[in-house]
Formats: sequence, structure tokens, C-alpha cells
Amino acid sequence: MQLVIGLTATIFTAVGMLVNNDFHAIPEEAREFGFGRTGYYLLLAGSAATYQCFFLGTIGAIFFGSALLAGVVMTVLIPVTEVLAVLLFSEPFNGTKGVALALSLWGFVSYFYGEVQTAKANRQPDNNPPNAEHLDP
Repeated sequence: MQLVIGLTATIFTAVGMLVNNDFHAIPEEAREFGFGRTGYYLLLAGSAATYQCFFLGTIGAIFFGSALLAGVVMTVLIPVTEVLAVLLFSEPFNGTKGVALALSLWGFVSYFYGEVQTAKANRQPDNNPPNAEHLDP
């Protein structure tokens, strides 16, 4: 599954880069990069490796948890990325980012509140004594 998703993403982005003639811009960007050409290519490779680790973690969350849990975690990470961009790169924090953050956190808290309520309901012992008519001999 990861192979199919990775290949689809690679083909989709490669076609877009070919149409826009963006492959010619990579060496120029590498020359202008603040940490040099080597730093630029190491950053590209590191970003790709980090993405693969993130994707592998998502597959693990689906396998050991549920697809819903994986979706909730990915949804929470989107505004966290935006907040980190605001803090680390001095990006402006506008209303759209604020609404996205609030809605994402609301969904995250709602999901875990539901999980806690379900766990409590499953943990509570049945306080009603068994009915003698329904017991097997």
C-alpha cells in the first residue's frame, strides 16, 4: 500500500514539475541556498526520509490502533505545523490559521472525550444482581 501511494505521489508531482519546467530550477535553488549546495541536497533527502518515517508511523497507528486514530493524529499535526511555522519562521498568524487550529483541537478533544466515555462505560460493573430465572443450571 505504501508503495502504491508513494509511486502515485511521485508520478503526480513529477508530471507537475515537468509541465512547469521546475526541474531546471533545482540547481539554481541549490546555488542560492544559504547552507550551500550540499546542505540543499541533504535537506531534500532528509525531508524525504522524514516523510517516510511519518508515513510508516501512520501505518503503525492504523495497524495497532485504528484508521480513525491515525486520521485524528494527522489532523492535529496540520495546525501544529502552522504554529511551529509561526514560532520558528515568523510567519503571520491570520484568522484562517486560528480557525484551523481551533477546529482541529476541538475535533481532537472530542475524539478523546468519546474514547474516555466509552472506556468508562465498558469498565463499570453491572450493579444489578443476576436474575435467577435466566441462569443456566
